[in-house]
Amino acid sequence: MGQTAKQTQHVNPAQQARLLIRSGKHTRHTAGLAHGYVQGNLCILPAEYAVEFAAFCQRNPKPCPLIGMGAPGDPHLPTLAQDLDIRTDLPRYRVFREGQLVDEPTTIIDLWRDDLVSFVLGCSFSFEQAMIEAGIPLRHIERGDNVAMYKTNIDTVPAGRFRGKMVVSMRPLKPADAIRAIQITSRFPNVHGAPVHIGLPELLGIGDLEQPYVGDPPHMRADEIPVFWACGVTPQVAVEHARPPLCITHQPGAMVITDLLNTSLAAF
Repeated sequence: MGQTAKQTQHVNPAQQARLLIRSGKHTRHTAGLAHGYVQGNLCILPAEYAVEFAAFCQRNPKPCPLIGMGAPGDPHLPTLAQDLDIRTDLPRYRVFREGQLVDEPTTIIDLWRDDLVSFVLGCSFSFEQAMIEAGIPLRHIERGDNVAMYKTNIDTVPAGRFRGKMVVSMRPLKPADAIRAIQITSRFPNVHGAPVHIGLPELLGIGDLEQPYVGDPPHMRADEIPVFWACGVTPQVAVEHARPPLCITHQPGAMVITDLLNTSLAAF
């Protein structure tokens, strides 16, 4: 019993969250979980697509900031967390075949193959901690919602078979908070960095802010403006164009939780 208690004592909040997810006790979005720890977007592809996708990330660093990459067939990414198993440690996955969404399971053990390569991309949840610490209210966190995400008319830079429109996440902010948010998020280029647009959603091809592509409605207020950041759901749009025989991603908002600290990704 003493050994078990000692082991439990050393489990950090990120490990606690992964254990909760691995046990099947948490199958929703991960916003607000493991405060202070980096969360990431996931894209798993056959090895024959890996070089092209890595190039896509390199050419589109705002929506696709690469923070981790696994070896073919290895579901573990020890640079992100020693005990991380990419097959079980996300609350919910998306499975695409030939670019079409076919399933949203809570584990992908039965789908795992020796040729699959895992990519983990930075997530805006990391800079949200810094915003909250600066006193900027974030409604989706306060409400327990998933952040609102939208498909835009902004083209990504193609790489081989991967191409498509950028997806953005949006947070409604008062003007003074929006200015401060730009300053704060500029310090986090590895998790999307500064906003890509402020104020006029129609210029991005977004017709109704209360009807997001994925995520929950933002419940805009009259004294707020929409602030848009590049989003790691963008690869899921690119997968629709590349049409690999198999691709596995996170369900938007249900992220990879790592042992990295958000502060470790700040540029200065």
